[in-house]
Amino acid sequence: MNFLKNKGPLELVGALVLIGIGVFTIWEGSHYNIGALARMGPGYFPVALGVIMIFLGILVALTGEDREEEAESLKEEAFSNEWRGWACILGGIVLFILFGAWFGLVPGTLALVFVSAMGDKTQKVTSAIVLSIVVALIGAIIFRFFLELQFPLFRWGW
Repeated sequence: MNFLKNKGPLELVGALVLIGIGVFTIWEGSHYNIGALARMGPGYFPVALGVIMIFLGILVALTGEDREEEAESLKEEAFSNEWRGWACILGGIVLFILFGAWFGLVPGTLALVFVSAMGDKTQKVTSAIVLSIVVALIGAIIFRFFLELQFPLFRWGW
């Protein structure tokens, strides 16, 4: 385990989080029928995703650079200067839940992407609007027509 001693704490914590989520995803996905590659069951994708996440976690732990001092400064900077970004991302998720339930997938996605994009201090309102429209259209096409998701594109009220 000497190769892990000189790794920065952010790399190790990130690797452990990825591995933990991967293990949890495999465990939850194994409760469903996994099926086979030719005929996948509902548990196939979560289990495959969990395996990929575990692999990526191990890769992060093994290849992370040795930079403990930089990790400390990044940790302090990330939690002190980025409250706007955190608030906008969390607010966007809340708006997606509310708008998705009340107005449908497209308005929920528009709200999510626009508010989350405004968390970036360099983002302009016009580019955030364009980004949210493009993502909403792509999301509507993928989830409605390719995946046949039973989530209404537009809905008016409960």
